[in-house]
Amino acid sequence: MLSIIIPTLNEEKYLPLLLESIKKQNFDDCEIIVADADSEDKTVEIARNYGCKVVSGGLPAKGRNQGAAAAQEELFLFLDAETLLPEKFLEKILLEFKERNLDVASCGLEPIGIEWVPKIIFPKFLYDLLYNWPAKFLENALPFASSLILVKKEIHQRLKGFDEGIKIAEDHNYARRAAKISKFGFLNTSKLPFFSRRCQKEGILKTFLKYLSCNLLNLSLGDVRTDIFNYNFGQYKNLERKKNFKKLNPIFQFFWILACYIVVIIGLASWLIIFLIFSPKLINLRIQSLFKKQKN
Repeated sequence: MLSIIIPTLNEEKYLPLLLESIKKQNFDDCEIIVADADSEDKTVEIARNYGCKVVSGGLPAKGRNQGAAAAQEELFLFLDAETLLPEKFLEKILLEFKERNLDVASCGLEPIGIEWVPKIIFPKFLYDLLYNWPAKFLENALPFASSLILVKKEIHQRLKGFDEGIKIAEDHNYARRAAKISKFGFLNTSKLPFFSRRCQKEGILKTFLKYLSCNLLNLSLGDVRTDIFNYNFGQYKNLERKKNFKKLNPIFQFFWILACYIVVIIGLASWLIIFLIFSPKLINLRIQSLFKKQKN
């Protein structure tokens, strides 16, 4: 029924956590395919020990495509290696996918492993505010997909897979192309926990500004096909925690918190602009939906 496809590169730390969470789903009707980009650690050995099918991979887009080419089932679930599946997660998303008659879907994300970040800077609702809620609101006008994509095999084949020429945000591109030929949905049932490794390695401010800039560039000029954002796959082998915030100079703390809130305001302002741009399409879709209900 389900092919779970995971692109990897040096994921010996996080891959077993994901595979163990899949094992605990009590969902046996699936195969797991790991598309590995020549890892230098025990990633491949771990995958095989868990009974995964291992194929040659590359960057995430290529890895997903290679995994899909080897998949046997009619439904694909693309997952990033640093994610975890909560209890009964597969059961919930597959049920909603079927009930809403979807062809492709993604879901909200929940960062974990950020204990080193003060709650005054990163309260739990902030990720909802800056990604989950806008992505859900715009699901019918501007699809977003990240870390998880659930899609029917026939749709993936019609799309000819992920665009391997895109350097970053190829998952958003995939969802938007899919939405043009099928029904896309942003799932309500559960958020997908993920380890926020990029924030830990590059810092919150740098990471957020990178993705904000990428999103704005993507919407204004099109897909990013150059290395302008210096995206590195598998860069977390020697991950180190950032310095303890409480040990920093109080003046530095103040300006760092101020900078974080300025960036958040910029992010919210950007979403407001995006909402205004796509509001006519959203209104039109809502009117069409009401007419369909009246006819039925």
